[in-house]
Amino acid sequence: MAEQINSNTLGSLLRELLKERSLSMRKFSEQTGIDTATISRIINGKRKATPQHLEKFADCLEVPLINLFEAAGYQIEQRQEESDSDIHTSVDAIQAFLKSSKVYDDEFSVANVEQKLESYGLYAQTEEGKNSILKDFDEKIKSVGSIGPFISKLKELYAKFASGKGTLFELTIIGSALLYFIIPVDVIPDYLFPIGYLDDAIAVQLTSKALLKN
Repeated sequence: MAEQINSNTLGSLLRELLKERSLSMRKFSEQTGIDTATISRIINGKRKATPQHLEKFADCLEVPLINLFEAAGYQIEQRQEESDSDIHTSVDAIQAFLKSSKVYDDEFSVANVEQKLESYGLYAQTEEGKNSILKDFDEKIKSVGSIGPFISKLKELYAKFASGKGTLFELTIIGSALLYFIIPVDVIPDYLFPIGYLDDAIAVQLTSKALLKN
């Protein structure tokens, strides 16, 4: 019964978000890569949404991932009020999910992602790093399909990087996020699919915020 209630809570939230964005279920299906029948069952409380579903929903609807986790009934630890940014709430959701999944023992933190991005930023300034991005990005997108979070944003960043239009700072920041996505060994390894792409979502958020401040 509790699962049914939680599913209906998620369903109500999804209905509201779709209505606000004037999105039909068919269009939502196209944008998320999730078939219409599955979305319909989730919205009507007949199927529990998986973390993969929620990642795609959050990416498409541009809402904090934790909001959907909570609506779907996943156990999320109470967070402090000051941690109310998209990044911190997303980290809360990731930490809770990693803890429940029992496949990743290390503590996830934004600092670890920032450290990786800094090293990849330096690599993105080299010819080898640039060539790696231009050569491997499309292949990585194909291998991930529509599962990885923020795929549309990553494609936008790649288009800007490939054009070479932007300041050195902007291209370095963008390059760091693209390399984070391309290189499989990051804070949460990609082989822990689909959990391995949760930290990529944070990397893209950090990159987007850095670009806005520039």
